[in-house]
Amino acid sequence: MTTPERLNELIETASALTEGEVVTHAYSRDFVLPHAGRTGVLITLDNGRDHTRPNTLGPRSLGELNAAIDAALARDDVAAIAVTGKPFILAAGADLSQLGALANRDQAVAIAEIGHAVYDKLHTSKVPTFGLINGLALGGGLELPLHCQYRTVSAAAPAIALPECFLGLLPGWGGAYLLPNLIGADRAVTVIIENALNQNRMLKGPQAFQLGIADAIFEGADFLERSLDWAGQVVAGTITVDRPEPDRGEAWDAAVARGKAIADLKTSGAAPAPYRALELIAAAKTADREAAYTAENEALADLIMSEELRSSLYAFDLVQKRAKKPAGAPDKELARPVTKVGIVGAGLMASQLALLFLRRLQVPVVITDLDQERVDRGLGYVTAEIDKLAGRGRLSPDETNRLKALITGTTERSDFADCDFVIEAVFEELEVKKQVFGELEQHVSETCLLATNTSSLSVSEMAADLAHPERVVGFHFFNPVAVLPLLEVAKAEKTDDATLATALAVAKTLKKNAVLVADETAFVVNRLLLRLMSVIDAAVDEGTPLEVADRALRPLGLPMSPFVLAQLVGPAVVLHVNQSLHDRFGDRFPVSENLRALVAAKRPGVYDWTADGKPYVAETTRALFTVGDRPSTEDQLRERVLAALAEEIGLMLSEQVVAAPMDIDLCLILGAGWPFHLGGVVPYLDREGISEKVLGRRLLPAGAASLPQ
Repeated sequence: MTTPERLNELIETASALTEGEVVTHAYSRDFVLPHAGRTGVLITLDNGRDHTRPNTLGPRSLGELNAAIDAALARDDVAAIAVTGKPFILAAGADLSQLGALANRDQAVAIAEIGHAVYDKLHTSKVPTFGLINGLALGGGLELPLHCQYRTVSAAAPAIALPECFLGLLPGWGGAYLLPNLIGADRAVTVIIENALNQNRMLKGPQAFQLGIADAIFEGADFLERSLDWAGQVVAGTITVDRPEPDRGEAWDAAVARGKAIADLKTSGAAPAPYRALELIAAAKTADREAAYTAENEALADLIMSEELRSSLYAFDLVQKRAKKPAGAPDKELARPVTKVGIVGAGLMASQLALLFLRRLQVPVVITDLDQERVDRGLGYVTAEIDKLAGRGRLSPDETNRLKALITGTTERSDFADCDFVIEAVFEELEVKKQVFGELEQHVSETCLLATNTSSLSVSEMAADLAHPERVVGFHFFNPVAVLPLLEVAKAEKTDDATLATALAVAKTLKKNAVLVADETAFVVNRLLLRLMSVIDAAVDEGTPLEVADRALRPLGLPMSPFVLAQLVGPAVVLHVNQSLHDRFGDRFPVSENLRALVAAKRPGVYDWTADGKPYVAETTRALFTVGDRPSTEDQLRERVLAALAEEIGLMLSEQVVAAPMDIDLCLILGAGWPFHLGGVVPYLDREGISEKVLGRRLLPAGAASLPQ
């Protein structure tokens, strides 16, 4: 174990590397233990910031916590030590912003060793220690109470998790050993692997209690008072905590196997973190604590010094910071108020939009379509979804009634006269959309924003014949609307700043992350995905077996394979966008005759599905394809796809479709679910040498999303 002298030296050295750390202070105060009548010390973590900046634990913060624990342990009159956080927040774990400053493996090992050494003092304390989980507790913020001998949790705690594998790390301050030994391997796999790899799913207080992470749960209003009262009863001996012994037989091994299957499904082996975490969970079945901590130190250091983690930190920074302040945005003070929204169309996409605007903006929403039957169908979808939300307890009866009262339908354009924001979601054909905008302009005010949800058509052409083209903007959502957070906001040739500011303000209220893009065919996500699909389709046309082509990108760990994605979107939509891109850019986007045949046959995609959910290519589908005799291997095809993506990104940047390469990555992460370990795509293209091979240069500066050079 780490000696006190070594720990102090490690803290001092690490602190010198992290001068920008926002220090989380450890404030101690004495209290009288109820029922026991003895002295307890309550350590409260607080960085002095509001709730928008949670407590984080860098070297200086851990140094303060270490000093507070030492001071409490040195006193003969202390009968218990409790640790909690500032209101609603225990801690959000390690200070991720400082990890990028670590330039070598020894520094990474030191960070791991410091966390273990400080926390372990709570584990081995001669007096009882209590972790009071009063709110958000993530990563190292949860490992802290795991080291305590007893734990309570607030029923109001909104987010409790070990999310490290989502970021390319693992629970390296004791979590990979302590959690399975506390709640069992299977539940630990759920928290460490399954939840983390399912879009960073969090536990709420009651769920954490049910899993056995905490020994007691109390309501948020008097959580601290009741937790200290409970601690007093434990010290007095009137409460005894009994925990079931984890099953260390075959169930432990089965849990690890389940975790591996989840990691394979989610990452296809492309991200090392979950597999290293599973090795530690497997070892925790028999390892002693000291050996387990040493293994965590080594594994964490390996991951900190991996290219995948640097890409993940870059991606995390994009999502946490850049996504909240769109590059190129005009002054937000120019935004106009939106008090009523109109939606042209009542199909599935339009109805999803209506529900989103209704819930987020809480203003009247009117939908329209060609006839009353279509309008009624759209209204029926919206009200049914509201009822589902109410049935799941997401809406109160008052909220349910209010939302239903705010949605109306019409077949008359004149009912849009008092709208401030109108979005069309009609058939993807330029003349149809131009006609819609032309009709709307006869009724709405001069400043009413006209938005289009087009995925591939020119917004400028849509606005060309209007008297006020400056109020037209692209507002491209991704399906399913309620799930995917990206919104591509496209500035047309004459879009003015007030329109852009209004569109971005609405996007923020909708809780979407907007990226400002130029009005170029298919914007960012669809342009890149269709370039990818064009290469895949061309390879199939040349004779590459469908199954080989669909497996080619598996080593990247994308959320789904190309043909599964095409099936989700629909071959007809893929063909339409592909044709638009071919018309605009020519041979970089060839249109596959086999894709045309698939659409003509009205097939839902390449795959059929077995009764147990496995995809296969039916012979009737295979018979639709006419192929050559020049097949590619998986490796050859993957190389072609990546080269094509690098070329297209280079062209998009030269065309100023977005402000910077980071916006390309932000779009792919938020709009297509591309993984953090790739950094979106640009860091991966750089680190694999593809950018330099195709473009003659890196797309990002060395070290921006990679290890220091």
